Amino acid sequence: MSLVLPAPATPTVAVAGSDARFPVRRIFCVGRNYAAHAREMGKDPDREPPFFFSKPADAVVDSGETVAYPPQTENFHYEAELVVAIGKGGCTIAEADALDHIWGYAVGNDLTRRDLQLAARDVGRPWDFGKAFDRSAIIGPVHAVSETGHPTKGSIRLAVNGVVKQDADLAELIWSVPEVISYLSHSIALAPGDLIMTGTPAGVGPLVPGDVCTVSIKGLGEISTTIGPRD
Repeated sequence: MSLVLPAPATPTVAVAGSDARFPVRRIFCVGRNYAAHAREMGKDPDREPPFFFSKPADAVVDSGETVAYPPQTENFHYEAELVVAIGKGGCTIAEADALDHIWGYAVGNDLTRRDLQLAARDVGRPWDFGKAFDRSAIIGPVHAVSETGHPTKGSIRLAVNGVVKQDADLAELIWSVPEVISYLSHSIALAPGDLIMTGTPAGVGPLVPGDVCTVSIKGLGEISTTIGPRD
């Protein structure tokens, strides 16, 4: 088969303790999966069915890189997240079997153009311009399940310039990781290389050029991102 254009490179993220890389196929994100964050966004935290948005695979950025302050926003936010890396695909996955489909876990930061997201939300339009922009998915090294097990509790914390802004526990997830995988797989067939960002705790807020943003999750280490000037 010939291609009329060169095929794009496969986006990848680091693997903890290895020179190998994890190939990224798609990035799914769970919205408002911590009750306190739902409240701060002006929404009811009742346990309604989860909803999802997505980011392009090539939005991934490794820890330690500088991310330029993005265009068309004056309200650029951080969001600490637990990231699930899918290693075995499937559809209509039973909740009891969901953990068997996970290759590993990582620390993530769902960067958001909040003003664009809220403007779209308020008129019932998609969130893409607020969420799915270039270099908007900071993903730390993926830790294999064989090394870490399946984290169900433990600190998830974000700091800006050393000042803690988000401080919660993974046990506070409204929808657990197995529930999220099962629910999503009943609508979309999951595949190896898919990443799921599982939602952010309360305390989201702005970043400005010069800020250093760190996110840590117990057992998964810490990631760091410096915010650069606008391109």
